[in-house]
Amino acid sequence: MGKNHPNVDPYVVSRVRALESLLLEKGILAPDAVDRVIQRYEADTGPMVGARAVARAWTDPGYRRLLLDDPRAALARFDLDYAMLMVVENTEAVHNLVVCTLCSCYPWPVLGLPPTWYKMPAYRSRAVSEPRALLGELGLAVDPRREIRVWDSSAEMRYMVLPQRPAGTEGLGEAELVPLITRDTLIGVAEVRPAASAAR
Repeated sequence: MGKNHPNVDPYVVSRVRALESLLLEKGILAPDAVDRVIQRYEADTGPMVGARAVARAWTDPGYRRLLLDDPRAALARFDLDYAMLMVVENTEAVHNLVVCTLCSCYPWPVLGLPPTWYKMPAYRSRAVSEPRALLGELGLAVDPRREIRVWDSSAEMRYMVLPQRPAGTEGLGEAELVPLITRDTLIGVAEVRPAASAAR
């Protein structure tokens, strides 16, 4: 069952292993299926795809336009076929925030697994009713002159934020920018911060 994670409850691990064994025994699951999913998640999907798309958009104006106009075609450049994504861009005038008020719809092939707080009723309700206060409590102070737009994901459409490129990163290439872009910045609860070395 993939890698061992020391912080995971041993009871949960044993339950997952039992379920995996049962599915293998009944022929429902191929012997290497779990490892292949884990490998694909760690290497090719998750926040890395979203981060790579953003880094390319920052360094390639043509790709940025494609990502905003046709996210499916843009993500296909990273061998991902994902048709239900809309990308919204942060600007000096607008900050975007993603939520799913009904449940926890989330573009996991692009952003990885959702954080626990994303599914919590408090986040889901307050993101709509008082987004500025919520973001402040999460450590992101949005200038009061900037509009906050909240995007409600659904079974038909998911959202990803194209964050602003931080000052001080002008000399960085695509590969150097990727590590600066986190899942939280792609949801809109954080802004991208330059690494200390890049900001010098």
